[in-house]
Amino acid sequence: MYWHRLGRTLGRSGLVGATVKGPERLPGHLVADEKHTTLAGEEVYLAATAGGECCLGLALAEKADQDELTRAYGVSRDGVRDLDPEYRPRTVNTDGWAATQAAWRALFQGATIILCFLHASLEIRERAKHLKETFDALRGRVWGAYHAPDARTFSQRLRRLREGAPKHIDKPIVREKVLSLCEEREAFALAYAHPGCPRTSNPVDRLLRRLDCHLSCTQQLHGKSAAAEQGLRGWALIHNFAPMCPWTVRETPELRSPAERLNGKRYHPDWLQNLLISASLGGDRRAPRNP
Repeated sequence: MYWHRLGRTLGRSGLVGATVKGPERLPGHLVADEKHTTLAGEEVYLAATAGGECCLGLALAEKADQDELTRAYGVSRDGVRDLDPEYRPRTVNTDGWAATQAAWRALFQGATIILCFLHASLEIRERAKHLKETFDALRGRVWGAYHAPDARTFSQRLRRLREGAPKHIDKPIVREKVLSLCEEREAFALAYAHPGCPRTSNPVDRLLRRLDCHLSCTQQLHGKSAAAEQGLRGWALIHNFAPMCPWTVRETPELRSPAERLNGKRYHPDWLQNLLISASLGGDRRAPRNP
């Protein structure tokens, strides 16, 4: 209970305001996804937003529909708008869930929605991994298309994959998933017009995998939604400011955590002191009001 309350205390600070030190540091590309979990035994959805290797939003939604997801993802939108009222990401990477894409289009009009290639490939893997050599060849062609150097080559490789699917894939459900991936060619190819944007949801998937361990240890979420969200924000701030893996730390010893790498600086060499200093204003980065 002591650690739970301590995490909630950290979570009283705004996530974006405590992590990002200035509007010029706001990432131009975001990644978003939802996670199923429970709050006091009831199923809820956790809307997570990541950018610049940091977690920039964790909020609960009672349903996975457009209205609830717009409200939940709107928490991160409000945080970045406190730093820069005119902020709009260039791209947002999401899976194929229509409500998620509609929510982000409503929050940031004009932002390009990038379809996650990983989710589509995983659907093929789940149905074809038992095919052994056939699956190995199919996986090579799918990811060979992903690694195409430009949009034209990418489209050509997917076109060949679609033409060869009826001949080389006997199992109907696998063939259906391959053709479904090929039909989304234009949505995947949008990423080539935005160099540097994430083409898969890996940045937020890695975050959610770490969160899985935390939720497993705490036996999911408890109490009211406001208290649960405070605990989640506290966990996210620790994720942003704690040192990364030893390999990454050795590469950039002066910038050891995601927040330090995003901001290009730190206030204190001890990561916890750096977190407490960064969150000393409660994450409020808005300009003071005139008296």
